[in-house]
Amino acid sequence: MTFPVVPEHRSPLTLGRRLLARLTVTVAWLLIRMPPARLRRTLGLLSRGAHPATGAQALASRRAVVSVSRTCAGQGCLQRSVATVLLCRLTGSWPTWCAGVRTEPFRAHAWVEADGLPVGEGEDIRLFRALMRVSPPARDARGHDRRPRERGTLRRGT
Repeated sequence: MTFPVVPEHRSPLTLGRRLLARLTVTVAWLLIRMPPARLRRTLGLLSRGAHPATGAQALASRRAVVSVSRTCAGQGCLQRSVATVLLCRLTGSWPTWCAGVRTEPFRAHAWVEADGLPVGEGEDIRLFRALMRVSPPARDARGHDRRPRERGTLRRGT
């Protein structure tokens, strides 16, 4: 899921932030080898209990990820987006993870959104249509996750 981009610039990071970013990039590398539906389900499970990430939180996580990985700084959009949401999750937040396509010319891409806007993406992101999304869980009045049941899945006991 890549298209040509100019590699992003590295940001200075503390040692702890650098280690966390490297950890999430490594875990993301493992997760992106899953089939798409399984990746989506796994990210959905990981997002449980998180609050929505702000644009600043998501951008800081994205910058940390591209600072520690040459792949994520370039054309590794799937790994970059997964590592970004994982790094946000370590702080208790979750941006919306998206994967989608454009048709003219055909391209696939993965990105994150916060506050309803793409984070760290160029103007051409508006040409993409999201086919998969993993949003922060909705909360009920008591603060519990309220995630709708996925289509095609059954709950035990129903």
